[in-house]
Amino acid sequence: MATTPLALEVRGLRKSYGKLDVLRGVDFDVAAGSIFALLGSNGAGKTTVVRILSTLLKPDSGTAGVHGFDVLAQPEKVRESISLTGQFAAVDQILTGRENLIMVARLRQVREPGKVADDLLERFGLTDAGGRRVGTYSGGMRRRLDIAMSLIGDPPVIFLDEPTTGLDPEARIEVWQEIQSLAGKGTTILLTTQYLDEAEKLADRIAILHEGTIIVSGTLADLRKLLPPAKTELVERQPTLEEIFLSIVGKGAATPEGAQR
Repeated sequence: MATTPLALEVRGLRKSYGKLDVLRGVDFDVAAGSIFALLGSNGAGKTTVVRILSTLLKPDSGTAGVHGFDVLAQPEKVRESISLTGQFAAVDQILTGRENLIMVARLRQVREPGKVADDLLERFGLTDAGGRRVGTYSGGMRRRLDIAMSLIGDPPVIFLDEPTTGLDPEARIEVWQEIQSLAGKGTTILLTTQYLDEAEKLADRIAILHEGTIIVSGTLADLRKLLPPAKTELVERQPTLEEIFLSIVGKGAATPEGAQR
């Protein structure tokens, strides 16, 4: 049986700011074409990991490979292989949606920027809004445009750093659908999030980053095995990812909804 190639390989990443140790030896792998969710509370180091992998920050020690390229030795090759979408949509609100896409296509020296823009507007359900200024868009529309911009040039690896922060439930579902569609077409996605239901819904594998280290990693089924199923008088219920997370980071698991004592 052929082994799925790795899109990300991280070994022993460490990063400190003065006396503050943000990363204390982070290790994980991500298979090509999969969605990998990195969970953690505020200050756990999620964004620092993304910044290192996207060559925006150098680690104090450790190694990281992205699409087969070393982030320190081959930063230009890494940048050619990735796209990064941060916590807030990086779109120009004065320009129209189409103009935003054309601008990025030209910056990335992509052929036929107008056609690329039109194809992405259609793909992300924004064709009717393409001629409007982005300042008139809803939060979900802006985020979809932001993700569309990140796809220009067909990067094999995309980093989504808390992509649904501040979005309403309907907009979050729209973004989830786009993420699933991307992975279905072979794009590797590293997703950082504080929303545990988001990881539960989207991720092929999940890692919990706590106090600078990965304390557990695996599929949702693997993580569920770490806690006994919550029992009621009538049925047995598997623990949720939220209960697993809170238990592992030492905050205790909440009493499952509907559980009887």
